[in-house]
Amino acid sequence: MRRVMVRYRVKPDRADENERLVRAVYEELHETNPSGLRYATFRLKDGVTFVHLAETEGANSPLSDVAAFKEFQREIEERTDESPVVTQVEEIGSYRFGD
Repeated sequence: MRRVMVRYRVKPDRADENERLVRAVYEELHETNPSGLRYATFRLKDGVTFVHLAETEGANSPLSDVAAFKEFQREIEERTDESPVVTQVEEIGSYRFGD
């Protein structure tokens, strides 16, 4: 099991665009229902910081096959003030998280 957290900050005038692109990823995920993936995205209270949590069964994430995710990634560097930082995480415990 591989778990990662991605955190980045977008330019204020691109935050709504980023959210729209993220929502398109979820629309495609709900349509295609890829196996071996648990995924969540959060927009923090500041309105410009986003956190993505992903859990995959294998080394390769099914997200790499999602067209909307490729579109989301396409101009990520131009949308961000703080580039995405990918951190592998280890779960210590959870209570009804992601149910």
